[in-house]
Amino acid sequence: MSLVVIGSVAYDAIETPHGKRERTLGGSCTYIALSASFFAKASIVAVVGEDFEDRDRALLAEKGVGLEGLEQVPGKTFFWSGVYSADMNDRTTLQTDLNVFADFQPKLPAAYARQPYLFLGNIQPVLQNQVRGQMNGVRFVGGDTMNFWINNSRDELLETIRNWDFLLINDSEARLLAGENNLRKAASKILDLGPNTLVIKRGEYGAVLFRRDSLFMVPGYLLQDVFDPTGAGDCFAGGFVGYLAERGFDLRNGRADTQELHRAVIYGSVMGSFCCEQFGVERFRTLTRQEIDQRFDEFRRFTAF
Repeated sequence: MSLVVIGSVAYDAIETPHGKRERTLGGSCTYIALSASFFAKASIVAVVGEDFEDRDRALLAEKGVGLEGLEQVPGKTFFWSGVYSADMNDRTTLQTDLNVFADFQPKLPAAYARQPYLFLGNIQPVLQNQVRGQMNGVRFVGGDTMNFWINNSRDELLETIRNWDFLLINDSEARLLAGENNLRKAASKILDLGPNTLVIKRGEYGAVLFRRDSLFMVPGYLLQDVFDPTGAGDCFAGGFVGYLAERGFDLRNGRADTQELHRAVIYGSVMGSFCCEQFGVERFRTLTRQEIDQRFDEFRRFTAF
């Protein structure tokens, strides 16, 4: 099954206790699509500038990512720079240059509109809603958001997620969106807003999946070394929706086994963990599906009782 991903393609400058990179491929759309590509065909809708390098386009193409919706325009590609704390639980943003992303208007190729799965990355809610409206044949749709949109575009955000099947956000965003500190109560309020499935990401502490009839918790995968957590949440999203696309998960036609959702959360955690093993997207250059499935089996063993 095929998946369409909307979001940012960027260049990042990253510093962690393990070193630094002055310019590495990043952006939510990049991480989500690369992660999902190990499970299903992922196609992106994004914008880059004239400085977007051929080797980065080649990496996406080599992983089977559809690039028909990658628009290149005059100007510079979105750039972000940040430094992580010693324990890498906190980071300080040093620079954010939206560049060509500031005027991003998603242009959906005609072939994309017929795809069955859609992940709407962290962009303006009104743009997310416009893209959703063009996907007439979509079977499973959702995405994420952030504190900025919750605080500054709340009405548009609520209108947008009302038509989603799932929402993936972190614990602080869930509390802010619901106006509730208790995560279980927050989840209940968010499910009242429209999505039938909610995944709350908790960083190194794992993730929790909420539905009206079920609750599923998974721990974080303990790595020997975390080199760079940038993009880990997006890779979680890619693993989650990519696995469901691979399995043909379909709420509208009865192909909606709750156990598949649980496995998708674990695959999401697996992909997030691999992301942290090297800087930027470097781990995905050598990663294999065999390694992914082996780590999935480790999760199964570690949590069985």
